[in-house]
Amino acid sequence: MAGNKIHKLMAPLVLLLLVMPAAPEAGQFPVADKVVIEKAARQLHLLQKGKIFRTFEIALGMVPVGDKKQEGDFKTPEGSYLLDGRNPNSEFFLSIHVSYPNLVDRREAASEGIDPGGAIMIHGQPNVPTRSEGYYRTQDWTNGCIAVSNSDMIDIWLMTGENTPIEIKP
Repeated sequence: MAGNKIHKLMAPLVLLLLVMPAAPEAGQFPVADKVVIEKAARQLHLLQKGKIFRTFEIALGMVPVGDKKQEGDFKTPEGSYLLDGRNPNSEFFLSIHVSYPNLVDRREAASEGIDPGGAIMIHGQPNVPTRSEGYYRTQDWTNGCIAVSNSDMIDIWLMTGENTPIEIKP
């Protein structure tokens, strides 16, 4: 009896899947030649030939104002970097590595005798959330990374390539 109910519920789903258009392939998405983060506006822009073609809402480090100077300051860095690595198996839903610290960041930290930190990423939501969905959507909650929704992270993943320049503005 239960099996019949399942089959009756599944039939409309199977029909829907048969008539739905196929999902777009990665090559069908525009690819950014630059990413710009506007920290104050909490926005990530994908650009192609100097024109913004997509904008996403972001969350930042828990201390969002100011440039990252050292490990553990909970700030998101400011400056020019590259998206230089991808991790489909991170503790967050997908992650793309930002090349922080660059040479300037390392020199400044060395002159002050501090560790500049690292592991700055653009990533989705935690795979094992410890807070409500509303918290992640409305608060700056990262240790210094740039966080987006999981669906936005898929788009960013598909629309950026290896070594895409990223500029992080105050």
